[in-house]
Parts: sequence; C-alpha cells; structure tokens
Amino acid sequence: MYCVIDLETDLSRRRRWISTLCHGQGLTFMDFCYLVRRNAISTPDLISIKNALDRFHYFHQFRTIFMECGVRTNISLPRQHSLIHYLRFIRLFGSPNGLCSSITESKHIKAVKEPWRRSSRYNALSQMLVTLTRLDKLAAAKRKFAARGMMTGTTSSYTAMVLAGCQPQVAAEDEDEDDGVVHGPKSLSDIELAPTAPLAAHVHQPTLPLLLRRFLHAEVHGPPADGAIPPPLHACPTFEGSIAVHHSAIARFYAPSDLGGAGGMYRERIRSNPNWHGYARRDTVLVDVGGPVMKGLVIGRAMLFFSFEFGDTEYQCALVHWIVPVGNAPDPDTGMWVVEPESAAGMPSLEVIDIDAIARACHLIGVYGTSPLPEDFHFSDSLDAFNTYFVNKYADHHMYEFLA
Repeated sequence: MYCVIDLETDLSRRRRWISTLCHGQGLTFMDFCYLVRRNAISTPDLISIKNALDRFHYFHQFRTIFMECGVRTNISLPRQHSLIHYLRFIRLFGSPNGLCSSITESKHIKAVKEPWRRSSRYNALSQMLVTLTRLDKLAAAKRKFAARGMMTGTTSSYTAMVLAGCQPQVAAEDEDEDDGVVHGPKSLSDIELAPTAPLAAHVHQPTLPLLLRRFLHAEVHGPPADGAIPPPLHACPTFEGSIAVHHSAIARFYAPSDLGGAGGMYRERIRSNPNWHGYARRDTVLVDVGGPVMKGLVIGRAMLFFSFEFGDTEYQCALVHWIVPVGNAPDPDTGMWVVEPESAAGMPSLEVIDIDAIARACHLIGVYGTSPLPEDFHFSDSLDAFNTYFVNKYADHHMYEFLA
C-alpha cells in the first residue's frame, strides 16, 4: 500500500510539473514573440526581451521531462533555437516589425502549387499568372453577383424573375461586416453603433429607465465625485422619447501590429445580440474609466447598445455589467489580470455609459477549478459559469500592448 501511494504521489507531482513547464514555457514564448513584433523597439524593450528569453530558457532546459514520461521519444525544436539571435540582429538591423520567413508559406499553396498543377509544366510561369488573374476576376464577379441576388436559386429562376419585370434587390456592401484592416486615416480609437434594429417590447433590463435617467443627470450636471451618493430619482431628468436598439457596434483603433490598412487602423465588431445563431451573445469590452489599476481600464459586458435623442443632442450608449479587477496587480503565475463580475445586494452592477468610453473588445478566460466541466456545457454560458476570469492579454498584439 505504501508503494502504491508513493507511486500515485510521484505521478501527480510529474503531472503538475509538466503542466507548470508547458504553462510557463508557452507564456514566456508568447511574451517574447509579442515584444519582438513591435514596430519600434527601445532599450527598455530589449531588456524585457532578454528577461523573457531567460525565462524561456529556464523552462526549456527541463523539456526532457516529456521523454522521461514517455510523451515523446525526442525533443528537437530548431525554430526555437533562433530566438537567441534576435537580440543581436535587432541591435544591428532594427525592429523586425512582424517580418517572418514563413510569411509566404500561408499563400504558397494557392499562389504557386495549385496554379502549377493546372499548367502544362512547360514554361509554366506565364500560365500560372494567367490562372491567378482569372481566379481573381471570378472571385470579384462572384461578389458582385451575390450582391445583386444572382447567386440565389437557379439560372432559370433568375431569368424568369427578370423576364417577369422584377428587378433584383442590390444589397448594400458592408465593409464593416467582418474584422479586418481599415482603409482610412489614422486615429487612436473610434467606435460607432451598427444600423438600428426595431425596439423590442421587452429588453429584459428592468433597471434601464432608472440608469438612463442617472446617465442624463451626469450628462447635464457633470459626473458625480468618486464615492458620492447617486442622485435621487426625482432630481434626474425624465425621458419619454423613443429608443433605437443596436445589436452591434464597430470599434476602430490604431493597431501597429497590423499595417494592412492605411495608417495602421484595424476594425472589429462588438456584438450584443439576443439571438446570434440561436444563442444570446453579449461581448465584453474595455472601458476607459481612469485610475491606477489595469491602466485605468475596466471590463464591461455589453448588455445593450442603444441610441436616443434628448433635447437637441443624440446619445449613443451602452448598458454594461461591470467586471472589476481582483486585486491591484496581475496574477503572478500567468501575468494576466484576474477579474470578477461586480454585484451589489446580489444584483449585477449595471450602468449606462457613452460608447466613446469603450476602447475595444476583449477576451476573458474562465478560471477553472479542479472539477471537470459538465459534458453538456455550452459555449454560450462561458461568461456566466465562472466566478473569476483571466483577461487574455495574448488575444492579439494590440491587446498585449494595451495591458502588458
């Protein structure tokens, strides 16, 4: 019995060590990658890169645990060896600015291999260029046909519709439908609401009228001081106009890691949709409230996007559920901030804010316990099922710069 207990203890210790090794090596490797990807690298950045590299080598020397436990028979990672040369070459030649020798690999199959297979293999270059040109034209034509409704149904049904005198509806092209680069002037951050949706009879937010009146009081009389008692309801303006509900908002911000757009701007869509592919989706956002904790940013879950007119002013607002930091420093093991949903008297802490206070969307990772998740756990419950969350600073390069 003693040997069995000792064996289980040793196995548990090995599992914990493997988990720590993978965790530490993975995070330090990502720290290194995001640091060397900056478009401008200063002396303090070089020191941070050196520290990340030292931490990576500390975990890297223990990688033989995978062979000892039978996970792998050998460990050979030649690309990770190149990390030691970055510091020297950055000092010699400057910032790599995201340059990588594998950039062309992602386009190699579509741009080279497939056109080569379609050629006669003799003087193939000119044939490959013709193939690529025609494929681009076909893709552009397909987009135009889809916008005019010509890709719906069959050719016969479309012809019959035109002969019957019906004109196809030309769909408006929405450049902001998907995340991506923005072709336009550079600005630090910008956010706007998507086209309106009809106001639902029930938005399932019974406190919205009270919060809206307090928001208007702050707009008219200025924001209350920190720690001040909220104004009484009778002192707040009364609003009896119409409200337009929006199911998403579009954030544009300067992303030096993605210079595909003019000026380095990037665009992403933030959703607060009660029925997104059959499930409610309420994205989380970074809200600039000022203060020393987490660079003055607080997480808010967008419960509702709406706009209205009061007086002669149009307001574009969001109803957010606050998710506040736990402690005054990031988690020492992961380097990520830990946050928890804020509540008062057992009710979620909600507030109406101006959308100009929103910087961009963010990604939260649940802080898992020791028990496994139920087999029927659904992804739509991810932001409701955990008590605390990690703020994922590794979501992209721009988020890393925001929170690093």
